[in-house]
Amino acid sequence: MTESSRPVFLSYASQDTDAAQRICEALRAAGIEVWFDQSELRGGDAWDQQIRRQIKDCALFIPIISAHTQARSEGYFRLEWHLADQRRLLMSKSRPFLVPICIDGTPDADAEVPDSFAAVQWTRLPSGETTPAFVERVSRLLSPEPSRAPAEVRSLVATASLQGAAAPRPASATPSRTRRLPLLIAALVVTGVGYVALDTFMLSKRPTAGVQASSPTRPATPTTQPAIPEKSIAVLPFVDMSEKHDQEYFADGMSEELIDHIARIQDLRVIARTSTFAFKGKNEDMRSIASKLGVANLLEGSVRKSGNALRITAQLIRAADGSHLWSQTYERPFKDVFHVQSEISSEVAKALQVTLLVGDGAHPAAVDVAPANIDAYNLLLEGKYFADMETEDGARKAVRFYQQALDRDPRFALVWTRLAAVYRVQANAGWLPIKETNEKARAALQHALQLDPALADAHLQLAKLHVQYDWDWNAGRVEAERASTLDPSDLQARAELLFITDVLWGRFDKAIALQRQILARNPLESGELEYLGDLLEFSGQLDEAVVILRQALKINPNQASAPTYLAYALLYQGKAEEALPVLKSSHDEGWAATGYPVVYWALGRRTESDEAMARLIRVYGAGASGNVPDMYAYRGQIDEAFQWLNRAYEQRDVNLLYIRYNPLLKNLRGDPRYLAFLRKMKLDGDGLPPAG
Repeated sequence: MTESSRPVFLSYASQDTDAAQRICEALRAAGIEVWFDQSELRGGDAWDQQIRRQIKDCALFIPIISAHTQARSEGYFRLEWHLADQRRLLMSKSRPFLVPICIDGTPDADAEVPDSFAAVQWTRLPSGETTPAFVERVSRLLSPEPSRAPAEVRSLVATASLQGAAAPRPASATPSRTRRLPLLIAALVVTGVGYVALDTFMLSKRPTAGVQASSPTRPATPTTQPAIPEKSIAVLPFVDMSEKHDQEYFADGMSEELIDHIARIQDLRVIARTSTFAFKGKNEDMRSIASKLGVANLLEGSVRKSGNALRITAQLIRAADGSHLWSQTYERPFKDVFHVQSEISSEVAKALQVTLLVGDGAHPAAVDVAPANIDAYNLLLEGKYFADMETEDGARKAVRFYQQALDRDPRFALVWTRLAAVYRVQANAGWLPIKETNEKARAALQHALQLDPALADAHLQLAKLHVQYDWDWNAGRVEAERASTLDPSDLQARAELLFITDVLWGRFDKAIALQRQILARNPLESGELEYLGDLLEFSGQLDEAVVILRQALKINPNQASAPTYLAYALLYQGKAEEALPVLKSSHDEGWAATGYPVVYWALGRRTESDEAMARLIRVYGAGASGNVPDMYAYRGQIDEAFQWLNRAYEQRDVNLLYIRYNPLLKNLRGDPRYLAFLRKMKLDGDGLPPAG
C-alpha cells in the first residue's frame, strides 16, 4: 500500500470537534482519506483497538492543538498522541509523519505536547479554517515518491512559517551516534529468532548513518507457491484488553512464550515472531494472513491483566474456512501464567493431532517452570518489550528493567542471558565502549551458566561473543554445539554452528540449505531473506542472489543494507550501470557510502570514485576501518588496502570475519601479505575445522 492510498489520522479534543470537522472536510474534498467520523466513536475495547490500528497504519498523524488540549491534563486524545509519538520513534527521521495544527493562539513554547510534536513546525489554522496551501502540502506529503519526502517536509515548514506559525522549540540535543555498524539489532536482542548474518559476519560489514528496524511492510511474491502443510501454525500477537491498555508488553510476551512452547510440538511448522508480528494491530482477513505466512492454522487471543488477576482468551482457527478448532478462556491468578501457557500448547497439540515434546531435547526449564519471583518475570517481559524496539533508548530501558528483575531474583538465569544480549547490542552498535561492554556481557553469561548450565540460549550468546569479539573459533564452536544439542529445535543455534564450521571458511552449501528452512518459518523477515541473498552472492550464485535481494527490498523498502548488497551482486555480474541507481535508492547513507567508490570505479568515473573514497574515510573511517580496505583492494591500491586491514585488526572490526571469501578483496589474494594476515587471524588452512 502506497502512502497516497493510506489515510491520515485526525486527533482532537472533543471541544474542538467543529474545527476538526472543517479540516476533515477540506482534506476529503481534495480526495484525501481521513480517519475522523464521530459516528464511529462508540467506545469500548473494540473501538479502542480500532483506534490503535488506525494510528499504526495511517500515513500522517495530524494532532489538533488548542487551549482546550492545554487545559485538559487527561483525555483520550492524549493516548492517541502517545501512540503516535511511540510510532515516530521507530521511523526514519527523513520520513514525514507528524503534522501538528494549532487552531488558536496557544504558544508552542509551553505546549503540553510530546517532544516529537514540539520538534516539528506547527501549522496555524485559526478555528480550523483550512487553506488551499495546507491541503496541497498534505497531498504532496502523501506522494508515493519516497525521495521527495524530506524536501516536502521542508516545504511544508516554509509554508507554515508564511502562515504565521511560531518558531518551533529545538529538539533535545542528542550525542551523535558512532557509525560503526550496519545494524539490524533484532538478531542480537531476540533469544531464538534472529538473523544470524547480522549477528555474525555481516554485523559490522558496513557503517551506517543510523539504525533502522527491520519491519516487514508486505510479503514478497514467491517465485513458486509451495503447498501449505496442514500441520502448520502462526501465533498472532495477543491483544492487550486491560482497562488502562498498559499491558502491551505482557501481551507481546505472552505471544512469544506461546511461540516458544508450540515450537516444541513435533512435526508442526511454527512461524517465527518477526513474521507474525508484522500483522500486529492490523485488521486483515485471516485467510490473507495465513496465505502470506504459509500456514493452515492461526492462534489468536487477548489478555486482560489487573493487579494479580489474569484473564487470557485463546482460539485456534482453521484459516481455509474460518472454523474454530478450539477456544478457551482462562481466569487465573498471575502466578499461574506459566501453567496457562502449557495448557494452551497442549490443547493446540491435541486439536492438530500432533505431539508436544516435553523432554526429548527440550530444556526442562523452558517448559513451564516458573521463576522464583513472579515480579521478576513481569520485569523480564517489560525489558524484552523495550529491547525489541531496536533503538538506543529501547536498549537502555531494557537494561534497566532487566537489572530490576535481577534485584528481585538474582538467580533468574534467563534474565542474565537477555541482559548480556542487550550489552552486546550496545557494544556492537557503538552506543557504549566496545571492550568494557562486551566484558559486561561475558560476566552476565557466566552468571547465567553458573545458575543454569543447561540454558541453551546462554551458550548461543557466548558462542557469538567468542566469534565476534574474541575471534576464538574453537571456543565458539564448542558453545554453539552445546546450544544446538540442548535445543535441537533452535535453527539459529545450528546456523551459528554452520557459520563457524563452514561459512567462516568459505563453504556455503549447508548454510544456504539451512537458511531456506529458517525462511520457511520466518517468511516475512527481510533480514533473513537478505542473509540468504548474501550467502548466494558470496557463493557465486549471483542470478538468484539478485532475485532474493530484490525480494527482501520488496518486503521492506527501508532495509538499510539490502540496496548495497544488491548493488554488489549487480557489480559482480558486470552490471555497474544498474548498480548505481540501486545505491542511490538507499535510505541509509552509511551503507551506500561503501558502494559508491567501487561502482563509480567500475563505471570508469575515477574522479567521482576518488571523491566517494575520500568521503568514506573522512566520515566513516574512524569507526568502521574494516570497510575501507574493501574499496582500496577493488581499486587496485594494494598497499593502502593492507594498511587499513591492519588498522581494522587492531580495532577488532568484525568486518574481517568474511575476509576469506569477500569478492571485493580478490586483488589481495596473490600477495604474500594476504596469507600472513589470514594466519594472524587464525583463518589460514591450518586452522580449518571439520565441516559442520
